[in-house]
Amino acid sequence: MLLAIDCGNTNTVFSIWDGKEFLCTLRTSTHHARTADAYFTWFSTLVKHYGIDMDITDVIISSTVPRVVFNLRVFADRFFGCRPIVVGKPDCALPVQPRVDEGTQVGPDRLVNTAGAFDRHGGDLIVVDFGTATTFDVVAHDGAYVGGVIAPGVNLSLEALHMAAAALPHVDVTKPQKVIGTNTVACMQSGVFWGYVGLVNGITEQIRAEYERPMQVIGTGGLAPLFAQGDLLFDHIEEDLTMHGLTVIHAHNEKG
Repeated sequence: MLLAIDCGNTNTVFSIWDGKEFLCTLRTSTHHARTADAYFTWFSTLVKHYGIDMDITDVIISSTVPRVVFNLRVFADRFFGCRPIVVGKPDCALPVQPRVDEGTQVGPDRLVNTAGAFDRHGGDLIVVDFGTATTFDVVAHDGAYVGGVIAPGVNLSLEALHMAAAALPHVDVTKPQKVIGTNTVACMQSGVFWGYVGLVNGITEQIRAEYERPMQVIGTGGLAPLFAQGDLLFDHIEEDLTMHGLTVIHAHNEKG
């Protein structure tokens, strides 16, 4: 039984994989000071709630926050007696090595999304991930990560707008009924929603023109379904793409 852990800048997700399906997915805020004992107390309490036996034999970690990796390693070693695989470290083999500029360190989240997307959809892909940052990952025909784009995330943009203009309120991200807002909240929601629709459309079109091959666009991340409503931004939506990618990389290392 595999425990897959995806640690992002905002949230950390734990999923238990039994080889066929995810038995449960748990989410907590990312905090670099959280100890291994604190992780286990939280994790074991929720797993018992789901009625799942914690027969964890393997752990794989993807983290964009290096400071939390040590405590997650201790968590895996102390409570499950295993040495975790950490994506991006030298002892973690990838199905296909990325092809980027020499010396470039590709984010673990992008490597995981690449592996998961290629396993499900083959190559020639653009993976759009709506996280703290909005990232565009280009997956070649053989499954290699070959570059991409990083833009500010949706919630990050809203927070920056609120902080820079004190008169503007916090608003929820939603699809407005009309493009032209008739009040402050509607104006902000329209700007964010249609602004990011334009961002995704514009960047994916530029990537396709530069790549010079037909490409599928895969949307992932918590806000991907919202931006897919009533618009043909994506060919597929994959809400569990990162977790699936972790199982793919783990299986590759087990074979290796």
